[in-house]
Amino acid sequence: MLNYDVVVVGGGLAGLTAANLLAREGKKVVVLEKSSRLGGRGITNDKNGVLMNLGPHGLYMSGDAAHIFTELGISLPGGNAVTAIHGILNHDVHIIPTDFSTIMSSTLLSWKDKFMFSKLMLKIMKLNIDSIPEVSLMEWADSEISNPMVRHIFYSICRLTTYTNVPALQLAKPALRQVKRSLKSDVLYVDGGWETIVQKLKKQAEAYGVEILTNKNVSSIEHHEQYQIIQCLDGTVFTVPDCIVAAPPKEAMNMINGSEHTSLRLWNEQAIPITACCLDIGIKKLPNPQHQFAIGLDQALFFTNQSRAAKLSEDGTLVVSIAKHHNPMEEINVTSDKQQLESVMDLLHPNWRKEVVVQQFLSKLTVMHDFPHVKRKEYPGPSIPEMNGIFIAGDWAGHEEVLADAAVASGKRAAQEVLKTNKVLLEKEG
Repeated sequence: MLNYDVVVVGGGLAGLTAANLLAREGKKVVVLEKSSRLGGRGITNDKNGVLMNLGPHGLYMSGDAAHIFTELGISLPGGNAVTAIHGILNHDVHIIPTDFSTIMSSTLLSWKDKFMFSKLMLKIMKLNIDSIPEVSLMEWADSEISNPMVRHIFYSICRLTTYTNVPALQLAKPALRQVKRSLKSDVLYVDGGWETIVQKLKKQAEAYGVEILTNKNVSSIEHHEQYQIIQCLDGTVFTVPDCIVAAPPKEAMNMINGSEHTSLRLWNEQAIPITACCLDIGIKKLPNPQHQFAIGLDQALFFTNQSRAAKLSEDGTLVVSIAKHHNPMEEINVTSDKQQLESVMDLLHPNWRKEVVVQQFLSKLTVMHDFPHVKRKEYPGPSIPEMNGIFIAGDWAGHEEVLADAAVASGKRAAQEVLKTNKVLLEKEG
């Protein structure tokens, strides 16, 4: 029985976006989420009234996700995250020059370096991103930036905006697009954390008639030419014309019967997951209020006070986060990672431990299951060419987008492909 037109497997940002866009066009959609909560890595934990995302989260208002949320009629409360930026170098804290006054006062760069840095930022602001060749970020930087300190700062900004710490593999074009967006100073920190985004997507989807089922773990997806059979661990079976799998590539491979003979196998083999170590802290006050935001120049990390722009508690407790970007080519040492984060907190905010209300430590948070890199042979999805009616979405299925933009944009692509395919079939039948 075809009770639904589309099954969406996965209730994260990608899945909820796809469900909204399909239901808005009249499709009968059901979302199957394996856990008890929607949102995936977009969840927010409530720790005694202190709201903590999984690490620091910011939404670029000029990015794909924000544009698609606006298209869906979703507005988000929060504040602009722009603030003075400090840089950490050789266990010392310096002002990062971002405007005329900070360029003049910064001790980080010589006068010659300041001129070169300003020239680079102006060049990026005026850059035609589409003109950038398919080269790695390192290749682009080597050809464009001769000054070592300016290159240090540039790489730290790229890490900050993409959460990716592998310039030899990372494609230059998507990274520079993120840097250019960051220069517009339009990053939003969301009131209530990213749970606010998840709940607004859920509410809108339900208003369109989407049925959302949690604790529905899909065990297998069986492809047929005219329909797909989705089997859940609890014995529930769904038979539908189309299925969107908004799950990581390995999970998608395990779910979809016969996927090893499709393009999905190649996409999975090429995927390079990006992880980070994060320490989120609920704190009564910042010992040094001047240090609201800092990036590592000789360390791949950054610190931010999310409460400077977003309401994340009722009693005034501040929520701050410090994160280290892992290099996917290097081994991870959880103990030393945590010690490194705490020592940087000591540098930025001496005696911070006395002010702590609650903490959350994430030793190896998967930030993205893949990203635009030079080893990719093709963009993943949204269609699986060998399996009509099965589509994929998720942060790893971004084309030139990264992070939340990749997840949300991939959800839109998958929904559009379903609608386009259905239209073509109807025209053939007509």
